Parts: sequence; C-alpha cells; structure tokens
Amino acid sequence: MKLSVIIPVYRAAATLNRCVESVLSQAVNGLEVILVDDGSPDACPQLCDAWQLREARVCVIHQSNRGLSAARNAGLDIAQGDYVTFVDADDYLSPHTYQPLLDEMGDADLLEYAIRDRLTPDDRTYTDMSAYWLESQAYLHTYACNKIYRRELFASVRFPEGKVFEDAYTLPLLLRQVRLLKTTSKGSYHYCDNPQGLTATARGRELAMLLEAHLQSQMPIDDRYYLHLLNIQMDVFELTGAEPVLPLRQLNPAGFNGVEKLKAHLLNLLGINRICKLSTFIHRLWRSH
Repeated sequence: MKLSVIIPVYRAAATLNRCVESVLSQAVNGLEVILVDDGSPDACPQLCDAWQLREARVCVIHQSNRGLSAARNAGLDIAQGDYVTFVDADDYLSPHTYQPLLDEMGDADLLEYAIRDRLTPDDRTYTDMSAYWLESQAYLHTYACNKIYRRELFASVRFPEGKVFEDAYTLPLLLRQVRLLKTTSKGSYHYCDNPQGLTATARGRELAMLLEAHLQSQMPIDDRYYLHLLNIQMDVFELTGAEPVLPLRQLNPAGFNGVEKLKAHLLNLLGINRICKLSTFIHRLWRSH
C-alpha cells in the first residue's frame, strides 16, 4: 500500500461524494481511502457504506461521535500506506494531485503542498525545522490536510482528543521527528469555507486552546511569530477576560510597518495586560458607534 487517505466524516452528506470521487480519481497505485464516520446524524453512514460496497479501495469505520481528532486517530490506527494524508469531507482535490507529490517526496518525511486560492508554498527543502517554522511562517498553516506524511511519523503521535485547533498541537510533535521536509507549489487542495466550521465559529475558549497549542509547541519564536501570538492573546482576553498567559517579549518595531509597527511600540510601552485592555476598549468603542 502506497498512500492512505483518511477522511473524517461528520454532517457532510452534501459534499462527501464529491470529496471521495476526487480522491479515488487520483492516478495512484496502492491507494486506500479510509472513511471514518464519526457518528454522523445525517445520511453519511449510508453513503460511506455505499462507497465501501462499490470500491475495494475504500474502508469504512463507524464510531460514536468523538470529534475530529478521534476520527483521524481511528484512521491512523488501521492505515497501511507508506505515506498518509488527510482530507476533510467538505473539501476536494484537483485531478492529478497526489502522484506528482509522491514523486516529489524522495527522502522527505513530510511534504507540504498548495491550497487553492489560499496558500502556494515556495519550492524548498528544509533540514532545519526551526527554519521551516519561522521562514515559511508554518505556524499560520499548520493544517493537516495539505501535507503528505511518512506514516512512521505517527508511530508515537496522535491528534489530541478534546482539543480544537488540533493541527496546531500535532504538527510541532511531528516536526521533532522530521529529518527532511519539502514544500512545493505543486498540487491543489480545494478548501471549502464552512460557515458552521471551527474557523468561522471559534470563540474565546477555542482561541485559548489555539494559544495553548502554540505555547506548548516548544518551537522557536521570532518577533513576527510573537506578534501573531499577541493577536491571539488579545482576542482571548477580549472574549473571556481571562488573565493573559503570553509571556512578555520586547519587540523591535523597525521590523514592522503600519499597524504592526504601532502595536510593537505599544507592547514595549504598555506590556501585555495593558495592551490587551486597550485593544478591548478600542473594539468596544468602535462597535458602539
């Protein structure tokens, strides 16, 4: 088995067939598709079973609803491929995506590829994961879906159940094992906006988990990455009122422009607590008008 494609399935009856068809149409020898029905209350269980009856390359797991992490983990537990990748049931792939990416892998443990209209990575090879994390700003695109992994990376790693933004928790753990990583402009993953999805509906509790994932990652932090974390911290404070947990760092304003430069100056002048309070005050004042 060459490539295992794991597709968690929950409330995706309208898009599941498009997703599965786009994967099965890939010209890859040794392809297996693992559909994990995570207790979906719609027609997804029946759709999954129909695909398994129709296609020998499809395997179905039915489980009670335990969330995206548990669904991905269930797929990993039975995956047989040398490589593994993930596709969300709302999304789909362009034709002829996977085989050129597999050809590109070579000795790489992980390959990141393009998301249509969202992300086009440079064609680069990394042996230093800190350089990958900071130079490509990988912390902004920790998504599981646009990456192909050597399956052995998951021998001791699983997605954290009970957490949202689970990709941000998991990618740093995988990077600790990666010796060679490639990014490529090839391929095309089609991400489809879901107004009920986590990105659109995340509130204070969810954003607090995202900040926690980054602070636990043990990845290096430069000024630009820190400013990204500061933005998350300010949102968490505004939505929850919880005491900030981001450690204070002095930034070099010369490395920024516009609003970011002003924010760096204010952080250096006011500190974490006061800049969070100022941001909350400004947003409330703006909304009141």
